[in-house]
Amino acid sequence: MIRLFERIIGMADENQMTCCRMTLAQCHALVEVGRTKDISLNQLSQMLELDNSTLSRTVNNLVVSGLAERYEDPNDRRYIKIKLTEQGMMNFHAIEETMNTYYETLFQMIPEEKRDQVIDSIHILNEVGSKIMCCVKEKKNEE
Repeated sequence: MIRLFERIIGMADENQMTCCRMTLAQCHALVEVGRTKDISLNQLSQMLELDNSTLSRTVNNLVVSGLAERYEDPNDRRYIKIKLTEQGMMNFHAIEETMNTYYETLFQMIPEEKRDQVIDSIHILNEVGSKIMCCVKEKKNEE
């Protein structure tokens, strides 16, 4: 059941990815930067749970595509921050609108008396999934 759900969600992500002509990682990065307005690369790496090299490639592609720009943190020049360009903000809003509509429609199609149960189940899946990902990362670091 979870694999089927993952495929359904993946299809929504693939439709969005095709629409915006970017990878899923780029899409997630663009959305998180758009939500925060500007963010350090370290913070973005932690938020997306990506290693620095993967994040660097992802951000490079956003910069080269004209969707984001890097700049030194004015308070601490050792930190690099990223923010979206005007085109990046337009893409961010398009992604947010599309995904909000998709998930609102999905939620409305759930019988009203089951909605709280579904939300509780999603919370549990997120908590358990986060714990599993943490364990997987620890094992990789040990190897």
